[in-house]
Amino acid sequence: MSGLAKKIMGGGTSYGQAKAFNGDVATGITAAGSTQGTATALNAAVNLVSTVAAGANGVILPAAEISDQLYVYNDDGAGGDSLTVYPDSGSKINGGATNSGVSLAANTMMLFKKVTSTRWVAMLSA
Repeated sequence: MSGLAKKIMGGGTSYGQAKAFNGDVATGITAAGSTQGTATALNAAVNLVSTVAAGANGVILPAAEISDQLYVYNDDGAGGDSLTVYPDSGSKINGGATNSGVSLAANTMMLFKKVTSTRWVAMLSA
């Protein structure tokens, strides 16, 4: 569950805890590699991938705890290249094959939620 940090702090929670509840944001991410092993590692709760080039267009989800979730937004509006999002090693996304990535078009976002130790489910924005 998340909320505005300002409101969470109003209930007596410290700034650091309020920010941890909401999750961190990473911007300016550059996708790299064309395989799960060479993709750029994601480490934030909200990830804005701003540079996606044809042939070097991958990011990889972190090893996560069950029920962890994160957002990935393909912010490559200028280039318009699709981003490949790979699961952590040994996992799969939705009904895909283990270790296979999913494609995320420019200017769209996916919410990823870890539902088992080896499975992510993803919801695509409009």
